[in-house]
Amino acid sequence: MFTQLMLKDYAMVGMNNTFGNPKEDLKNIIDKFENHMGSLYKFTKDDEIKKSIQDAKTLWIPIKQILILDPTKENAGKLQKDLDLLLKAADNTTKLFAKQTGKQSGEIINIAGRQRMLSQRMASLYMLKVWGINDSQFTQKMDKSMSLFKASLEKLIAYEKNTEEISKLLNSAKKSFMFFEFMNKSKSKFIPTLIYKKSNDILKNMNAATGLYTKIENG
Repeated sequence: MFTQLMLKDYAMVGMNNTFGNPKEDLKNIIDKFENHMGSLYKFTKDDEIKKSIQDAKTLWIPIKQILILDPTKENAGKLQKDLDLLLKAADNTTKLFAKQTGKQSGEIINIAGRQRMLSQRMASLYMLKVWGINDSQFTQKMDKSMSLFKASLEKLIAYEKNTEEISKLLNSAKKSFMFFEFMNKSKSKFIPTLIYKKSNDILKNMNAATGLYTKIENG
């Protein structure tokens, strides 16, 4: 999630769009990403997970050097590729943690958590397009992200342990996702502020749902 949030904020700052204060948000996300990596590394006793986190740290160092500089279109293309590699490394770590629980609810938490990332990935991809960053794989990446988000959302909605509160959050996320479906089919260029808001709405709902799924597991 953080990898895509950083990319979205980077593009917003590059376009000189101040909606949501992306410059300050980017700084906060950088700090949170580093703190979370450190906390996870201290928390786990598993050598395989520790190595996975260390691999992510190695990728992170040069990425941070780009993020703290003033955004440019030249750096945006490289940043997207490097953050995709970091995303894969972080996803591997997440899967290792989920696998370690050995419970079905661990998988559900993983899926719900991934939805947060996908909401920001859809937004960051489209933000780069609006900024004018040429990406020959844009359509493929967007379609893949949207298909995965939709299939995952349907699986979450059908989960038999959903509470009324979780169902409400999932339905709200579904309504916001309809905007992305419409956006992807339309040839019109949507304003970045609208993309920013809708992606954050999904993030907020899915973050709350992930927390509730975690309580179900621990309860």
